[in-house]
Amino acid sequence: MSLLPIVLWPDPRLSRRCRVVGPGEDVAALAADMLETMYQAPGRGLAAPQVGAMLRLFVMDSGWKAGTATPMVLVNPEILDLSIDRATRSEGCLSIPGIAAEVKRPTGVTLRWQGLDGTVQDQGFTGFEATCIQHEIDHLDGILTLDRIDPAARALLLADRVG
Repeated sequence: MSLLPIVLWPDPRLSRRCRVVGPGEDVAALAADMLETMYQAPGRGLAAPQVGAMLRLFVMDSGWKAGTATPMVLVNPEILDLSIDRATRSEGCLSIPGIAAEVKRPTGVTLRWQGLDGTVQDQGFTGFEATCIQHEIDHLDGILTLDRIDPAARALLLADRVG
C-alpha cells in the first residue's frame, strides 16, 4: 500500500463525472491505497477522483476517529432513496483544505453498491454516514461542497481562505 497525492481544488478533474468501474476491473489495490491515504489525511471519506482516478469508487470509515474502525469500499454506488427530512452540517473536504461549508442534505439515504468481490449490496444509512455518502457521491458526479452553497456564502468562504 502507498499514500496517494490528494487532488486539490480548483483542479478540473474534481468537476468531472466519473466512469463506471467495469466488470472484472480490479480496483482492490487502488481502494487499499485510498483507505491508507484517507486515514493519513485524516478524513472519513475519499472518492477516487480526489486521488486522480476517474472511477465511480469511494472509501469511507465514519467511526474510526471515535475508536471503532469500520472501513468500507463502495464501487459503483447509486442512491436508491433519500429521506424527506433535511439537516445542515458543516462539511470539510480533503480536496479543499481549510474550508468547511454548511450544506443542507437529506438525513437518510438508501444506497446500492458493489463490494470489491462484485457482490451487490443495499443498505440504509442515517446521520453522519448519510452525509458522508452523499458528499462522496457528489465527488463522483463532479460536484463539490462549494457547488452546494449559495454564491454569497461561497464568495465569503473563498475570501476568508485567501485573506
